[in-house]
Amino acid sequence: MAGNVQGARMTAAACGDVVVFLIGMRVNKLRALRSWLPVFTAMPRMLKELSKDSSSGLLGYRLLVGGVREITVLQYWESEEALFAYASAADKEHRPAWAAYNSRARNSGADVGIWHETYAVPAGRYESSYVNMPPYGLGAARGTEPVGLRGERAAERMSSRPGKG
Repeated sequence: MAGNVQGARMTAAACGDVVVFLIGMRVNKLRALRSWLPVFTAMPRMLKELSKDSSSGLLGYRLLVGGVREITVLQYWESEEALFAYASAADKEHRPAWAAYNSRARNSGADVGIWHETYAVPAGRYESSYVNMPPYGLGAARGTEPVGLRGERAAERMSSRPGKG
């Protein structure tokens, strides 16, 4: 892993709008395995499906674990339209997983919870900095470039983004 570390200060080589999508689950009753295991196994299937399809609009993702009970997936999407198209596609993994969750939730109560947040970030309204890191986050999704190309300070990088206004 150390071989992937970029020794220079880098920033994401992203331009244009980006959609940040956070989705997670919380196990409310650890012993209710039948309630939360299907939710837990649905997300890897969706991420695998999305990762195989370069036209899906998913730019990249990162799995975040918060203790024993919580798992979050941080996702970067090229557009709201791409995210919503995947979420509503009848022939993709999301719709049946969502229907199954709702059915289980009606029958088993609050054994497991799910949540999501969507942020549409316009061009010019984000910046990034990675120091002694492998490509990470938006930098992993869009590639990286030396910080100096966009400005040494965060405020400079924000103002150098096309479309700021």
